[in-house]
Amino acid sequence: MSALGIGKRVGAIDIGTNTVLLLVAEGPAEAPVAVVERATITRLGQGVDRTRKLAPEAMARTLAALTEYARVLQGAQVEHVEVVSTSAARDAENGPEFLERVRAVVGASPRIVDGVEEARLVFEGALTGLSLSGSVTVFDVGGGSTEIIHGVVNDGASHIDASTSLDIGSVRLTERCVRHDPPESTEIDAIHEIIAKEVSSAPRAKTTHLVGVAGTVTTLSAVAQGLESYDSALVHGATLSRNTASALLARLAGLSLEERRHIAGLDPARADVIVAGTLIVVAMLDWCERDGLVVSDRGVRWGLARRALGALGIGSVDSRV
Repeated sequence: MSALGIGKRVGAIDIGTNTVLLLVAEGPAEAPVAVVERATITRLGQGVDRTRKLAPEAMARTLAALTEYARVLQGAQVEHVEVVSTSAARDAENGPEFLERVRAVVGASPRIVDGVEEARLVFEGALTGLSLSGSVTVFDVGGGSTEIIHGVVNDGASHIDASTSLDIGSVRLTERCVRHDPPESTEIDAIHEIIAKEVSSAPRAKTTHLVGVAGTVTTLSAVAQGLESYDSALVHGATLSRNTASALLARLAGLSLEERRHIAGLDPARADVIVAGTLIVVAMLDWCERDGLVVSDRGVRWGLARRALGALGIGSVDSRV
């Protein structure tokens, strides 16, 4: 029996380009509660932008993390497990082959979600636990892509008006543009130009709230707060001003990789791609003409968990597209 007395738990795994995320949740679909959360940076998307294939060592790192996650899921006695993979597996020729190996490790059928479904899952998950009302724009900075979703939230119900998936991510842009340590100004400019071109193609919308999701945004919040160890309670729902994001960009871009690895709040495994990710965050603030954003450390995995709990008949998810 679960801590909430409901007796049903679900597991959700998001295999991203940079990070593999696990959530075990219980409770009603409209307000799930985390029982276990894990995040492991495996860099599955290593070299995918150039080769269009998942590298053997990247797959090995990811499968090792998933093997541990499978043990966690077994111990948590979950009723159902959802496993999805996003940008890296979408872009890689051997993505389907990799997912067969994932199936053997996790014991659940993984699937590659397209940009549209990823955006919907991000929107559903990101807003969990945030008390927002009105028009909302959510953006999710991944390793290989960035999702932008415009919608409306009212009395807990959400409606998506438009969404898009852009081929800009922290890993992709770093591999494509950065050759020096610290990155040279010309490399920063090159990343900025790619971001500007991609973002210009996305549908614009006036919004009351801007919400940033995923590792780059939560890392910037953790660094801004000087957190020696990550604390979701201090990060989820926090605000990040444009001035703070710009100041962090200037600071991070001026440091060597080794120096970035020693910054409080910054996972050393993310230090090499944080500059490109921060450039995307600042660009989104400019594009939405916002002075700040709300930080969410919940995304695809929370959207999956909400759907799974709803499918088991534990509450309902009111998200209309």
